[in-house]
Amino acid sequence: MKKLINNPEVVVEEMLAGLEAAHGNLVRKVSDANVIVRKGSPVAGKVALVSGGGSGHEPAHAGYVGEGMLDAGVAGAVFTSPTPDAVYAAIKAVDSGQGTLLVIKNYTGDIMNFEMAGEMAQADGLQVASVVVNDDVAVENSTWTAGRRGIAGTIFVHKIAGAAAERGDSLEEVKRIAEKVVANVRSMGMALTPCTVPAAGKPNFTLAENEMEIGMGIHGEPGTHRDEIRPAKDVVQHLMGKILPDVPYVKGDEVAVMINGLGGTPLMELYILNQEVRAILEEEGIHTYRTYVGEYMTSLEMAGASITLLKLDPELKGLLDAPANTPAFHQR
Repeated sequence: MKKLINNPEVVVEEMLAGLEAAHGNLVRKVSDANVIVRKGSPVAGKVALVSGGGSGHEPAHAGYVGEGMLDAGVAGAVFTSPTPDAVYAAIKAVDSGQGTLLVIKNYTGDIMNFEMAGEMAQADGLQVASVVVNDDVAVENSTWTAGRRGIAGTIFVHKIAGAAAERGDSLEEVKRIAEKVVANVRSMGMALTPCTVPAAGKPNFTLAENEMEIGMGIHGEPGTHRDEIRPAKDVVQHLMGKILPDVPYVKGDEVAVMINGLGGTPLMELYILNQEVRAILEEEGIHTYRTYVGEYMTSLEMAGASITLLKLDPELKGLLDAPANTPAFHQR
């Protein structure tokens, strides 16, 4: 195992300390918890957004804490759901009295632990609501999930629901908008290589030199099938062939596109994928309103990528365009 770490047992704590050291003008770490909150939290008069999950997906989730997005990001151990106590600490740190929305990716452990934390907060008299993101069209049920997995489309939920909360919307309204994003966002990914969890010290699966896995999950969960490595055009055609009919996205629609690298994919290759996505959208008569290319939700050092489409309307476009200022996402 080749990694720039000190001790596999404290990688999360040291990562968050480094994040705070780099972006102390935007965020701070909660004492005795692997939780990053927006500097100045709680923000008076504002619904709070809390999300999180296992570490290893950076910049998700702590990288999206700040103006216009999340109020808190909760980090579990690598590829492991955060504990209810950690999520509860996050809620307590950012709740301003206007309520908290929990944005949960659809993994069994995440749902159980976030919901338990929400119940703990409600027992303290706090108002808590939640939304579950399940944008992955690859498989209906998989390792760690009942139903579709939540992957990179979660970032659009953070951005748009975060903008609604920032402008002062109520908890009920922020939840409605978050659910609208969930209903209109779809993703699918693929992997060229495995990744290595620091505590395990070895890859979590194997792929031959000439193999790729289609529909791979962000924790290394199996996809739909393995295939010989093919040109980027063929890969995109397959992924888009699963994504487009699912909402469906049709002629005349406007979409936001996210080409997401899984941690070990050169930006050169992500832009090549984006070119192929744009060509298919143009052929289908679908207008690309905004495009995001980069690493948004990774899987340690895995080589691979995912494609996300979000169907837009005037309401979602306005919120997508709103300012944001976080360690990993800046928009003015």
